Amino acid sequence: MAISDSRTPLAGETTCGNLLQQLQKIWDEVGESADLRDKMLLQIDEECLDVYKRKVDQATKSRAQLLQALADSKAEFSRLLSALGENGYVGGPEKSNGTIMEQLAAITPALEQLCKQKEDRIKQFADVQSQIQTICAEIAGTLKLGEKVGVPVVDETDLSLTKLEEFQSQLRKLQKEKADRLHRILGLVSSVHGLCAVLGMDFFSTITEVHPTLEDSVGMQSKSISNNTLTKLANTVASLEEDKRTRLQKLQELASQLFDLWYLMDTPSEERSLFDHVTCNISATVDQVTVPGALALDLIEQAEVEVERLDQLKASKMKEIALKKQRELEDIYAHAHIEIDSEAAQEKIMALIDLGSIEPSELLANMDNQIVKAKEEALSRKEILEKVDKWMSTCEEESWLEDYNRDDNRYNSSRGAHLNLKRAEKARILVNKIPTLVETLIAKTRAWEENHGMSFTYDGVPLLAMLDEYAILRQEREEEKRRMREQKKFHEQFNTDQESAFGSRVSPGRISVAKKPLTPRSNGGAPNGAPNRRLSMNQGGSNGVRSASKDGKRDGGRPAAPVNYVAIAKEDATPVPGFETPVSP
Repeated sequence: MAISDSRTPLAGETTCGNLLQQLQKIWDEVGESADLRDKMLLQIDEECLDVYKRKVDQATKSRAQLLQALADSKAEFSRLLSALGENGYVGGPEKSNGTIMEQLAAITPALEQLCKQKEDRIKQFADVQSQIQTICAEIAGTLKLGEKVGVPVVDETDLSLTKLEEFQSQLRKLQKEKADRLHRILGLVSSVHGLCAVLGMDFFSTITEVHPTLEDSVGMQSKSISNNTLTKLANTVASLEEDKRTRLQKLQELASQLFDLWYLMDTPSEERSLFDHVTCNISATVDQVTVPGALALDLIEQAEVEVERLDQLKASKMKEIALKKQRELEDIYAHAHIEIDSEAAQEKIMALIDLGSIEPSELLANMDNQIVKAKEEALSRKEILEKVDKWMSTCEEESWLEDYNRDDNRYNSSRGAHLNLKRAEKARILVNKIPTLVETLIAKTRAWEENHGMSFTYDGVPLLAMLDEYAILRQEREEEKRRMREQKKFHEQFNTDQESAFGSRVSPGRISVAKKPLTPRSNGGAPNGAPNRRLSMNQGGSNGVRSASKDGKRDGGRPAAPVNYVAIAKEDATPVPGFETPVSP
């Protein structure tokens, strides 16, 4: 009560002194001894000291905690700067010599900002590393459809922009590789689609067998781009291309057989048109065949059945086919002016077919080989035969020119006279080239015979013998012309002497019989104006041409003349003054 009373007047302001005064008043009233008072005051001092000590300890501990917090904040600040790769921090703590609370209050906002920046940087690293791991898993083929990679572990000791750029650069490379792989995948899938269409195969089953994600319904980014998928897809394309190449080769062989069989059996075009879809690719390359179903198995089977049917039909028409090939062979030899025993060859073919001693295909192959050899031989003779034709044509023009020169009415203004005059001018130019033409023909014929080791015959007659005979006949004709000119001079001189002795009179020998003017069809030409090129082995008689045998020997031991050579007439003719018959050199 005393204490309570003593506090009452001091309720406004209580201090230790006031309390001590109240305590002394109470002691005075109570009558406490001095020892007891000292003891109690000592106890009060000790209790006050304990309170101060506790407060000092608390203050010291609080200061130590603040210093530790400040040190930790500074260390964290430095660590974050280092992890983020920052050399400094704009807006960072500037106070380093104030009170602890001031320093701590200054560093806390900057630290919080760096922590937020660190969290953002960690998210960036995690996102980039997650994409890298996803693409790597896709390339390795370890990531299944719809599966996601785990959360990547981010190294928080290095969150610098340089490190982030390294990861981003790695990600860009992987993204480019993924894009390239996806482009290759799509290209290969497109190839598979085109090949399946051409081969008539099911694209869906073929592509899903490689990988289920390659079908069209799966999104672009979800398609498998693994090494295994690329390898399997490339192998599938290679296998399909090989199948395409094999089928095309098979189809082209069948188409070639169809053409051969159609040609042999004269198959009508209506029937051939049923297989246009087979024969249209006979000369196409593998890359050129792109029509869907062009190489389907059922189409190839259809062609095989048709070839087999035509083969069976060909066996029943073997004789007709063989004779047709024999006629083709004879035509080649006839155009090349090579004589063969056609009747014996046909009889031999019929006998082989009737006896069945040779397979039809083998017989036709042999005949095809003969046709090929005949064409080669005809080709080797072509140049010489062209010159022979030119030589014979020139000889015909030479004969026509002599007939024309013997015609006394050739300059009459009759119908067609100007055409004959133009022809005569051209004929004289050609005739003057005959010696050079013959020399060239002889040289080429001899070279051909040396190269082939055999005689060059023209319809069974050695060509060199024909040329030799022509040279002899030409020489004899020149001698005959010379004798005729001398005889003519003698008659003219005799008539002149008679006229001077007995006077001028008309000689019966000078009366010329009117002749029909020559036209371009004159001189025994065919109705169409073409000269007769057939060879005659018995041309001779009064024209001085001797007969020749097959070996080129004449009765007088001289070679035969060309069998289609037009005999040169040697009748006497009265030339027009100032226009003499040209003499070939």
